[in-house]
Amino acid sequence: MSTAIYPGSFDPVTLGHYDIIERSSRIFDRVIVGVLRNSAKSPLFSEEERVNMIRHVARNLPNVEVKAFDGLLVEFAREEKASVIVRGLRAVTDFEYELQMAQMNRVIAPEIDTLFLTTNLKYAYLSSSMAKEVAMYGGKLSAFLDPEIASLVRAKFAPEK
Repeated sequence: MSTAIYPGSFDPVTLGHYDIIERSSRIFDRVIVGVLRNSAKSPLFSEEERVNMIRHVARNLPNVEVKAFDGLLVEFAREEKASVIVRGLRAVTDFEYELQMAQMNRVIAPEIDTLFLTTNLKYAYLSSSMAKEVAMYGGKLSAFLDPEIASLVRAKFAPEK
């Protein structure tokens, strides 16, 4: 059984993330979306909220699981018996950073490969940060986020009453 980890902060999960999750689910028997607990970042959504958002968008993909993790990604991959880390690439700038990470992971865990999936062109510009910025200014989110996720994001930026 082939198992892959698709890691990220997913704050929030975008349609671009979903595209990578769905495509990975067709390649691997089991895909674990790893939600990173990163104390260096101040996420808009809690770990539990991010896990639940991904479970919502991936609800029709039976071989996809969602788990939070902290520490080294390769250690999480080992714990989950994953042989592959999946990373999405939007642009050349992503590749430079992701290549460095893949090489470092390969030194630490030579038994774990990294697979780069290029993003669907319609999401090549999209990031969670950009979606949050659009939401902050009341913009339309339907091109970036699942409708339920868009509602959750808008609620975070709604003025308090």
